[in-house]
This record gives sequence, structure tokens and C-alpha cells, in this order.
Amino acid sequence: MGAQSRIHNFGAGPAVLPLEVVTEVAKSLPNMNGSGFGLMEVSHRSPAFQEVIDSAMARMRGILSIPDDYEVLFLQGGASTQFY
Repeated sequence: MGAQSRIHNFGAGPAVLPLEVVTEVAKSLPNMNGSGFGLMEVSHRSPAFQEVIDSAMARMRGILSIPDDYEVLFLQGGASTQFY
């Protein structure tokens, strides 16, 4: 699917991802970083998943200039879940 046939979604919910992101995710589905298992198969308790989280956290800190004395939270269901 080319960029011309992609839709635009301006809603607050799930949004259209850049084609580069979709392509990268599609490549990692059958074999994530040469690990022998796919992105959707990795255990959330595994060292491979911890590497994904650590990388995402470092990138978020760098992109948003988040100081070390602030925590980065990855929450399912929106930020309000941090209070439950």
C-alpha cells in the first residue's frame, strides 16, 4: 500500500502510523532482531522484552529531555491507570 492510498485519522484513539513504522513492525513479527521468535511471541518477563523497554525508555528520555529524577511510565489503558 503506497502513501497515496493511506487514510488520515484525526481521532483521539488509535491513529494511522507512518508507513516506515508499519514496515519495521511487520519485519519484526516473524523474527525480532534475529532472536528466533517474533515480536508478538516474546514473554514480557524475558531479557529480550526488557531490552525493548529499556531502549524505548532511553529514547523517550532523549526525545523529550526527561530528567533522570522523573519516572517514565508505560501504561496500558491511558495515563489515568497510574492512580488505580
